[in-house]
Amino acid sequence: MSQIAAKTYEPAPARKVAFLGLGVMGYPMAGHLARAGHHVTVYNRSATKAAAWVAECPGNASAPTPREAAAGADIVFACVGNDDDLRSVVLGADGAFAGMKPGAIFVDHTTASASVARELSAQAQKLGLQFIDAPVSGGQAGAQNGMLTVMCGGDAAAFDNVKPAAMAFSRAFTLLGESGAGQLAKMVNQICIAGLVQGLSEAVAFGQQAGLDMHQVLDVIGKGAAQSWQLDNRGKTMADDKFEFGFAVDWMRKDLGLVLDEAKRNGARLPVTALVDQFYADVQKMGGGRWDTSSLIRRLR
Repeated sequence: MSQIAAKTYEPAPARKVAFLGLGVMGYPMAGHLARAGHHVTVYNRSATKAAAWVAECPGNASAPTPREAAAGADIVFACVGNDDDLRSVVLGADGAFAGMKPGAIFVDHTTASASVARELSAQAQKLGLQFIDAPVSGGQAGAQNGMLTVMCGGDAAAFDNVKPAAMAFSRAFTLLGESGAGQLAKMVNQICIAGLVQGLSEAVAFGQQAGLDMHQVLDVIGKGAAQSWQLDNRGKTMADDKFEFGFAVDWMRKDLGLVLDEAKRNGARLPVTALVDQFYADVQKMGGGRWDTSSLIRRLR
């Protein structure tokens, strides 16, 4: 079954683009770019994944290095694992920056640190390139459906240049400030989610302990002030003890580590976030590193 769901695309000029990283997010994101009419060259550490993508999106191409994928591209998109992964596909003799033409734009969809975004933006400017940090929210389903929310930091003109193409996989693509602002906004997003999921976990566990039909209760309270995306999409699966729905605990702990490091730098106080991070560490010790983030409820059972 294809990882790329059907979508109606807004008309946009065809661009020559590259996409680096074909994981659970990048594979469908690159696919939406191809299906929207852009010419896409992909790079992935596993060449077999790149070959599978090209087979699913004929008329496009793969390359053996980020540098070769980026050669001649107007825009180079990337979605990899962390700061070090990002540097590995951007910098060095085989990195994307070495292959990009003057004036080309690198758009990073990795959830990474604000400091690496600023570092790579400064390096890009020295080379006559542009860098946009653009982490996403919406999870695997959002990537597959082409309905991601994208939070961007960087130059306004470069952002405007990129946006028509990026809307192939986005429901919203928004500039929030200078370099690093996208990553900081994603941190705000993860802080919100951490607290919401812990509260929902306690609510569902309490209701079950009280003998309530939690499917019915969630239907009722979902029509009032307790409503949230997490309640609508994860409440009933939490009640049913099912945790195979996308964003993994291991990834959330990586993200919360970025949040807590940034808070040390800017002086923000995050007592609930720090506590929930430790609760996720408990879930990892239970063997739940690949369970989705709603598995926080397992600690309470």
